[in-house]
Amino acid sequence: MRRTPFANDFSWSKSRHEKLSDCLRAYYFYYYRSWGGWESGAPKEVRELYVLKKLGNRYAWAGSVVHDAIKDALLDIRAGRAVEPEKVQARAHKLMRDDFRYSSSKGYWTQKYRKTFSGLVEHEYGEQVTDEAWKQNWETVRAALAWFFSSRWPALAQGLKPAQWLEVDAGADFSTFTMDGVKVFAIPDFAYVDADGSPVVVDWKTGKAREGYDEQVLGYALYVSQRYRLPMEKVRASLVYLNDGVEHQVQVDANAVEGFKARFAQSVARMRELLADPATNTPKDESTFPQTQDLSACTRCAFRRPCGREAAAAKVA
Repeated sequence: MRRTPFANDFSWSKSRHEKLSDCLRAYYFYYYRSWGGWESGAPKEVRELYVLKKLGNRYAWAGSVVHDAIKDALLDIRAGRAVEPEKVQARAHKLMRDDFRYSSSKGYWTQKYRKTFSGLVEHEYGEQVTDEAWKQNWETVRAALAWFFSSRWPALAQGLKPAQWLEVDAGADFSTFTMDGVKVFAIPDFAYVDADGSPVVVDWKTGKAREGYDEQVLGYALYVSQRYRLPMEKVRASLVYLNDGVEHQVQVDANAVEGFKARFAQSVARMRELLADPATNTPKDESTFPQTQDLSACTRCAFRRPCGREAAAAKVA
């Protein structure tokens, strides 16, 4: 039976908005030109863009390993299975060693590996990263997991009744909602109902606080309210900075929500301005998506080679 091709439907997420803001050319490559690159008959340039878009940097990699480890621990707790922090850390360490070998051999060009890791941009572009820096990447993971298991969160999860659990990083196939007719991706790391009946959304962070994080969890709050038909005014939201041991409560009130919706509408309007046919999510010509003039942004971009910025980015780095 012939498989029906995937449709590149229009959607919104915080990460998509950020790519739009950072560089229009990278946004075009990521969401449009690379589409279909997984197909065996894809043109070479499309295949290259698709592989590159899947790469992350070492900082995002560390965060992903931490998130996956905490997710597995919470799911084990939910299922009533014992969780041993030392074993969790050991598995994470082995996983990172395996990831590193796979990425440094550039195996991502020829073989599939694991869903939440495709390779590192540092290896693709031969960036000079010291052994000490790679070790520090593991230390970030180790310290984040150590703090988590010494924090209040495991005991809190163990004390939840089955009906209080909502989600644990359920993924893009599940955690979506519709706002103003647009599909929105919002994937909270942890969501539950507390003893007072208030829904709580939690986002784990391994980096430092930065602008936009509050906005991200506001989207999670809207999602949880809509999906589970819970009153928005009761939703609480937390940003948990694992490596700093800091918990930040995000204001969820009428003003914050209206502000989010207004910024969301502006972002969607800008994205649609770049479409030749909004009904089919068909973009305008590539020339409509100019490169950023900020070369420092290119040093972090996986598309620097097809974009013609590899040499210029190397000089800035």
